[in-house]
Amino acid sequence: MIKPDLTTPIPDRIDAVHFVGIGGSGMSGIARLFLARGITVSGTDRGESDNVDQLRAAGATVHVGHDSAHLGNVDAIVVTSALWPDNPELVAARERGIPVLHRSQALAWLVADSRLVSVAGAHGKTTSTGMIVTGLLGLGADPSYVNGGVIESLGVSSAPGSDDLFVVEADESDGSFLLYNTAVALITNVDPDHLDHYGSLENFVSAFVDFADNASELVVISADDAGAQGVYARLSHENIVTFGTARDADVRVSDISSTGPLTFTIEYRGARYEASLDVPGVHNALNAAGAFAVLTGLGFDPASAVAALSSFGGTKRRFERHAVVGGVSVYDDYAHHPTEVAAALSAARSVIGDGRIIAVHQPHLYSRTQLMAGEFAETLERYADHTIVLDVCGAREDPIPGVTGALVSEGFTDPAHVDYIPDWQQAADRTATIVRDGDYVITLGCGDVYQIIPQLLSSLERERGADA
Repeated sequence: MIKPDLTTPIPDRIDAVHFVGIGGSGMSGIARLFLARGITVSGTDRGESDNVDQLRAAGATVHVGHDSAHLGNVDAIVVTSALWPDNPELVAARERGIPVLHRSQALAWLVADSRLVSVAGAHGKTTSTGMIVTGLLGLGADPSYVNGGVIESLGVSSAPGSDDLFVVEADESDGSFLLYNTAVALITNVDPDHLDHYGSLENFVSAFVDFADNASELVVISADDAGAQGVYARLSHENIVTFGTARDADVRVSDISSTGPLTFTIEYRGARYEASLDVPGVHNALNAAGAFAVLTGLGFDPASAVAALSSFGGTKRRFERHAVVGGVSVYDDYAHHPTEVAAALSAARSVIGDGRIIAVHQPHLYSRTQLMAGEFAETLERYADHTIVLDVCGAREDPIPGVTGALVSEGFTDPAHVDYIPDWQQAADRTATIVRDGDYVITLGCGDVYQIIPQLLSSLERERGADA
């Protein structure tokens, strides 16, 4: 992996730009907005995908495979931290003196003249960003936005708008969320993560303090999350709104019912508003409260904001249903931290009835697996009825000797509730032999674990017959 140089000067004028890894969810969203500005966009990725097809249809030139010949004459290239230093396009750009911009710098260039709403946090920021965008559109606004996942009702992760409002999912993993001139900052939670970048918990927390205090208009922050409250205690900002179930929250959530449709009450400035969502899980009631606080903070009527949020239908790879085969439902979720896994499986539990949860977990990053294997094991054993553990998706990291998915499976107190199966086809076949009518199979991870779903469906069909 490369360590981004966020001090690289961003060109004042960009007429042509090249994305290395253009097919990723974040990169493709930014690329679409460059295309919308009339800028020539090219890029490369390691394989074909729906994002690549959509970008080509929108006018981008996209090649599969990395080669310096694909670079062309551009004003800048855009990269992510997941890139390896010997990538031929990166090497060629540096040799030619072409500015190498981290994707967050490209996004900062796009939002420079906007009234920016930035959503940060270890968990929930993609969903919260989608809720804010959905709410704004329902309230008659026309914001630009870049989200880390596709918003189901809109079918895209990014789009240009005609308003001055711009909503972004701000990435705290490498400190790049500090690049933006944020007007409204939403902090969903501050659960320790990415300590490989920050070096210490103190540095991680300090980055969130800086992010919030630099917001020019408003800070919205969780009243429930212990890490967020640690940040809150250090803030000097004059306009802070808290949200959560805590009794002293400015936007208080109560009466949460997650059996069937998610319903809850939002209490704000002495008034009560009844709310409902089509997405399950107590955590989504809290995400909605944060989005509500942003919308009202932007000046929208509270009752209208609640009504607008009710049309939110979820985001891709967040408790996303793929199929039902032989009475078994197959879902996928991006969860890659113990807190996220607990939230995803709790949401499943609230709607599953008498069925069981079979989790297919792909640990993400060697460093995170080494640090949190015990927490993952405890969470999976507590919330799932059985877990299939795959091997680690290393992404941007080099392997660490001895760190495999076995670290997670070995942490289970009852080995009968877990299988460590590195081979995907064997994992899919094992899953198909475990399930019974009414069960939910849920793939968990932010790597490529979703690509096992066709194998799961095929194994289920062989074992159980036609779709239910």
